[in-house]
Amino acid sequence: MFENLQDRLNGLFRKISGQSRMTEENIKEALREVRVAMLDADVSYRATKSFIKQVEDRAVGQDVLKSLTPGQQVIKIVHEELVNLMGGQQPPPELPGGSRQVIMLMGLQGSGKTTTAAKLANFYKEKGRRPLLVAADVYRPAAIDQLQVLGKQLDVPVFSLGADADPVDIATKAIAHADQEVLDVVILDTAGRLHIDDTMMTELEKVKEIADPYWRLFVADSMTGQDATQ
Repeated sequence: MFENLQDRLNGLFRKISGQSRMTEENIKEALREVRVAMLDADVSYRATKSFIKQVEDRAVGQDVLKSLTPGQQVIKIVHEELVNLMGGQQPPPELPGGSRQVIMLMGLQGSGKTTTAAKLANFYKEKGRRPLLVAADVYRPAAIDQLQVLGKQLDVPVFSLGADADPVDIATKAIAHADQEVLDVVILDTAGRLHIDDTMMTELEKVKEIADPYWRLFVADSMTGQDATQ
């Protein structure tokens, strides 16, 4: 999704970047191309409409039209509003201090949950917390090994009971281990699954009940598009 959108926007930016004069009409024409590119990239209609309005309101201002580099000004505005559309520079979720908290990662297979778990562990470690990575994905080959390698690189402990263990049992014992070792951020790396897989979804519910996570984070591939909301 993003690669396609990036290619379309880069082509448009090359077209307008060198223009020494821009009018309200050719700004709107450029934004029509942006709108088409976003819709073709599977950005929702509502988000696209709101984005275009925000850019247009800023871009047709006199400061842009009278600028010595109006094309560059429009590109700057589009970039800033794209960043805002994606949530801006959002830090990882905050956790209350003073007690052990659990973060549970969920998503489809191959969406990047294990890597995200490691990034979160590193973030909280730098904040002075004591994270524990939990290898609760017993279905994907090498998932446990991957998490252990990442944990070693970050100097963050990894809890694992092996590939034959039950994820609910893993979560239960991992939390007990964290409490015993005074580790205050438990990050559960669960297996990827589809919502139509009743057995896997039931297992996920059981893990959630046991872990009682402060944050439940859905990790999605950027190529998923609007299907991620389903």
